[in-house]
Amino acid sequence: IWYYSKENKVPYELALLTAKLGRLPVVNFAAGGIATPADAALMMWLGSDGVFVGSGIFKSQDPGSRARAIVLATSFYDDPETVVEAQRMVSEKGAMMGIDLRTLKPEQLMQVRGE
Repeated sequence: IWYYSKENKVPYELALLTAKLGRLPVVNFAAGGIATPADAALMMWLGSDGVFVGSGIFKSQDPGSRARAIVLATSFYDDPETVVEAQRMVSEKGAMMGIDLRTLKPEQLMQVRGE
C-alpha cells in the first residue's frame, strides 16, 4: 500500500483506509427513480449509504405516508418483514409514474443508444 500511495501520489492514510474498507471512503447516495419503499430498500441492500428521494415523494398521490414508508424501509432495509410492512403502507397506484421512453420525441432524449 505504501508503494501504491507513493506511485499514485495518494496520501498513505487514504490508501490504507480505502484498502481496509474495500471501497472509497466517500458517501454513496442513490438518487433518481426511487418512488417506493421497496426501491429505497433495494438501493440500500445494494450498498448505498443513503437514498435521496425528491419527486418520488412530492409527485406521488400520498407524499406524507410515502415519505414515512420510505424512511422505514431505508432504516430497516435488511429486515424483509419491515420492508414489506413499509411497502404495504402505500399504494403502488399512488407512486410517481415513470416516463415511457417510446413516448419521447428525439429532441427530448438526453442520449440516444442502440443505433
